[in-house]
Amino acid sequence: MANDQERQNPPQDRSRDKKEETKSNAITFSDAYPARVEEVMGRTGTRGEATQVRCKILEGRDANKVIRRNVKGPVRVGDILMLRETEIEARALNKTGRGTS
Repeated sequence: MANDQERQNPPQDRSRDKKEETKSNAITFSDAYPARVEEVMGRTGTRGEATQVRCKILEGRDANKVIRRNVKGPVRVGDILMLRETEIEARALNKTGRGTS
């Protein structure tokens, strides 16, 4: 019985489906704005895995604005960061220590 159905409805060309899938899976990138690191402020995170920096935004709506950001990985003064958003600023580092507000 199954053989009769296969004869009436031959399998479709699968290569055409693959081509359509690759077209629909196009890579799109969000806009990013360059910012230059002006000052390295210190380490942050529960294990010190991030570095807090002050950076100056070079292009976009907030050009010439200086903001504070947390950066993961090696960073030094003069590096260029590519920021996806430039409106949100990181909280200031708290130097008071543990157990105090």
